[in-house]
Amino acid sequence: MTDPTVAMDDPLDDFIARRIALLGAERTVYVAGAGPAVIVMTEMPGISPHVARFARWVRDAGFTVWMPSLFGRDGAVPDADEGAQVFRRACVSAEFRAFGGGVSSPVTDWLRALARLAHGECGGPGVGAIGMCFTGNFALSMMLEPAVLAPVLSQPSLPMDDPAGLEISPQALADVRRRLEDEDLTVRAYRFAGDRFCRAERFAAYAAALGSRFEPRVLPDQAANPDTPSFFSQHVNTPHSVVTAHLIDADGEPTRQAVDEIIAFFADRLRSGAAVR
Repeated sequence: MTDPTVAMDDPLDDFIARRIALLGAERTVYVAGAGPAVIVMTEMPGISPHVARFARWVRDAGFTVWMPSLFGRDGAVPDADEGAQVFRRACVSAEFRAFGGGVSSPVTDWLRALARLAHGECGGPGVGAIGMCFTGNFALSMMLEPAVLAPVLSQPSLPMDDPAGLEISPQALADVRRRLEDEDLTVRAYRFAGDRFCRAERFAAYAAALGSRFEPRVLPDQAANPDTPSFFSQHVNTPHSVVTAHLIDADGEPTRQAVDEIIAFFADRLRSGAAVR
């Protein structure tokens, strides 16, 4: 059964909405919890109740969640038309690189600065980060910031015009690989087997670039929740959102197990991992 709380707009009133200015740009960031920081980056079309639910699970596990507003109406369950409009605006925004691989979205500079700020405020060995869908690869680009120790890529979907493309420059990718080796770090990644927006070719490209430091998890399509909001049912007609819209919140379900794995990954790196060098 689908959680009824994710079917209605979420007021996000258990988060502190902070206006944070970094690198000349100001954004709202929803902050909640205590402990080491984890940056939760929303999927398309915005901070939905499903995304907020995941953020609360991370918060309740003993972390401080920092959830930046990157697009869409915060807390809303947009209908299919509104969600499509958000998607189209993001595709032409100068902050994102929806098409054409080999370069990171400019917004990742701001997100790295946010990770530095979060680490300074929250302390601990470092910061975790998870990107989803449109932001899926951002956690990898954020590894250029030394504070980020635990990156998770959930169904990374950019660039949209090349199934094997990676949204990061070759030099940055080499720098990330070197850091992973030097500091004994790993990158976690999740996708559904039949996802048409994040295909096997992309995970193969990550594996080729990062070697054993890339730890992929591929879930069977039948593990996806078929009961999704209209944006997903009309525009994302494929198993896709592992920890949000396509998650089945029940013991033993592969998607719920993925959430538990991700939280354990954060705990391992941010509570007992080596400090930032």
